[in-house]
Amino acid sequence: MSPEQTPSISVIGAGYWGRNHVRNFHELAALRSVCDANPDTLKEVTQGLAGVTTTTDPDAVFADPDVAGVVIATPTETHADVVERALEAGKDVFVEKPLCLSVARGQQLVDLAAQTDRILMVGHILWYHPAVLKLKEFVDSGELGRVQYIYSNRLNFGKIRHEENILWSFAPHDISVILGLLGEMPESVRSQGGYYLDDKIADSTVSLLSFANGVRAHIFVSWLHPHKEQRLVIVGDKQMISFNDVADSDKLLRYPHAVEWQNRMPVANKADAIPIPFEMEEPLNAECRHFLDCIRTRAKPRTDGEEGLRVLRVLDQSERSLRAERERGIAADLATDYTTHATAVIDDGAEIGADTTIWHFTHVLRGSTLGTHCKIGQNCVIGPDVAIGKGVKIQNNVSVYKGVTLEDHVFCGPSMVFTNVYNPRSEIPRMDEVRPTLVRRGATLGANCTIICGITIGRFAMIGAGAVVRDDVPDYGFMVGVPAKQIGWVSRHGHRLVPDADGTMTCVESGWRYEESPSGELRCLDKNEDAPLDA
Repeated sequence: MSPEQTPSISVIGAGYWGRNHVRNFHELAALRSVCDANPDTLKEVTQGLAGVTTTTDPDAVFADPDVAGVVIATPTETHADVVERALEAGKDVFVEKPLCLSVARGQQLVDLAAQTDRILMVGHILWYHPAVLKLKEFVDSGELGRVQYIYSNRLNFGKIRHEENILWSFAPHDISVILGLLGEMPESVRSQGGYYLDDKIADSTVSLLSFANGVRAHIFVSWLHPHKEQRLVIVGDKQMISFNDVADSDKLLRYPHAVEWQNRMPVANKADAIPIPFEMEEPLNAECRHFLDCIRTRAKPRTDGEEGLRVLRVLDQSERSLRAERERGIAADLATDYTTHATAVIDDGAEIGADTTIWHFTHVLRGSTLGTHCKIGQNCVIGPDVAIGKGVKIQNNVSVYKGVTLEDHVFCGPSMVFTNVYNPRSEIPRMDEVRPTLVRRGATLGANCTIICGITIGRFAMIGAGAVVRDDVPDYGFMVGVPAKQIGWVSRHGHRLVPDADGTMTCVESGWRYEESPSGELRCLDKNEDAPLDA
């Protein structure tokens, strides 16, 4: 075929989106035939299109020697088989997104296209939108600075599908753009979904993509949204860009915002949005012209099979994450009444009390028990075989190792440390030498303090930030320093106690009185130590 000739195209699938291909390829004087299983659909979409033939049999298209390229806009579950038959028949192929429904099958199609020397193009239409091409220019030029994060929302009310979930229906567009803008694949993909109309098909999903260069991207898609929204935002450390595809004008806006540091605190410095001009054209028409050009020149499509396969790999990771999150969610609904973040891991055999909350990237190991109403922060490790009472608060970055026991209402400050072996060596296993540590009810362990194993921290004791405690601490003891020394007493409410004229000590918050015994112990005169604060 000479570069001057217009290739003849057949469109297979003339439904919701396929009819748009019929219109565009006819306007480009390239449409030879239309294939659809429904004769009424064929009659409707080809009405007034002189010279266009119709058929309900794809084999008739594949056998037509005058058809150079085939557009496949059939349901997603049929893509793999129809693409394969078209390639084997020697046709160039433009298949709507996604390429197919499995990575393995997608790889087979990419390999087959290479073996048969045929064009394989995937309908990731946003790469034919002039605004997205302009976005790519800004990212590549460095005008945005270092890209920090990207988010996209693709939301609408309907069209609701039953053959695929919202992830496979809406997200391929945004995955394709994000991968193309960053030029790399994500290191990890996590997805969560909602199942409101059908308990097996997600109606809305949120996916988080994490890249090796530190960029994060999230994709929110839903067909249960009150209004249509198609927005992509790129945040760089110099500038930001927003692409709003449903806006009537100024679809692409540049925000020269900046973050300035004042008194060691970040302060947002906002600037007015600057419209970015571009020459608008119908993306689908540009996409169809690109397919024709590739057939004529044998050039690689902008969204070729390899690009479609990359998107498919991310979709597959998202689907696996979605399924795992769904299974965890069902298990939690049936068996638990506590709350965990999706990134938390709770081993089989761990017991969690009601109304306990466990945050990001925390791991509770087998054999551990947590009481009711606990709050466990981010990046914590608990266990194995650790006992934690009720109402305990463990802040971020704390590991509660085997051998440690926390009674009710203990507070563990950020990044404080427990040890459980007195003389650890990497080469010598000593887990049979674990020394137990007991933290009694209501004690507070300050940020970055270290508790050497084999001791008891008394009830309502207060350990100062950064202290290193290597000996037993009495009830109400106030410990600071390295090594920690007792510098006084604190009340159950956490206030420093100062002797009154009669030798007793009074809490400034509660008014409760305390007295030091001749043996050097402190006791509360107004409350039993085992009584709750509000008793």
